[in-house]
Amino acid sequence: MKTMKKLQVMLFAAAVAVSGSLIATSSYAQGVDSAIRKVGHAGKKVGQTGKKVGQKTASVAVKGASKVADKTYKGKEGPNGETVYIDKKDRKYIVNDKGRKIYLDESDIRDKQPD
Repeated sequence: MKTMKKLQVMLFAAAVAVSGSLIATSSYAQGVDSAIRKVGHAGKKVGQTGKKVGQKTASVAVKGASKVADKTYKGKEGPNGETVYIDKKDRKYIVNDKGRKIYLDESDIRDKQPD
């Protein structure tokens, strides 16, 4: 009987501890959100910077995947000097700054310019 009572007390204590940590976590998150709202312009700036970082990360990831999965069009470049890739359906494309594949017409592809 003593062990049953100890088990009940321990379970109750664990439940109180878990609920307390959940309450503290949610109030902390609300505090961060309201702090960002109070900061205003700086919070917006942080959001914009995060968006730029995310877009750059996506661009690098797509370019890396393209180098592995697709062929590089040797001796050719895109309209602004970008690397041109050829997918398995023989479509030519470049990767823009946001990580999107932009498919090109033959008229958009030019010979590489010497540096």
